[in-house]
Amino acid sequence: MNINTFGFIITGILLNALAQLLLKKGTNAIGEIHVNASNWFHVGVQIATQWPIIGGLACYGLSVVVWIIGLSRIPVTIAYPLLSIGYIVNAIGAWYFLGEVMTLQRMLAIGIIIVGVALLMKS
Repeated sequence: MNINTFGFIITGILLNALAQLLLKKGTNAIGEIHVNASNWFHVGVQIATQWPIIGGLACYGLSVVVWIIGLSRIPVTIAYPLLSIGYIVNAIGAWYFLGEVMTLQRMLAIGIIIVGVALLMKS
């Protein structure tokens, strides 16, 4: 995999992770969401007017475009497992930006993911 291809793949992964963090920030502002037949429109407006959610959706859209470009250049058996890098980025981002708890068990799981990605990159 050359540097340009890696750039597209990692950019797609990072945009996807950023999208998740922004969506969570938006839902934190709203609170727990409960939808039913009488409030679905109000809830939809509430979700659609949260700037972090709008930004997250924009990041998702852009990540798909970038991902397709990267995917056109390498086998899906290499590209798709690399998405697990997003788990690492999200865990660190959620801890740093959203104040979520980073337990020892989560850190060990992230370590296992890092080992798996490193093995994949060597194949």
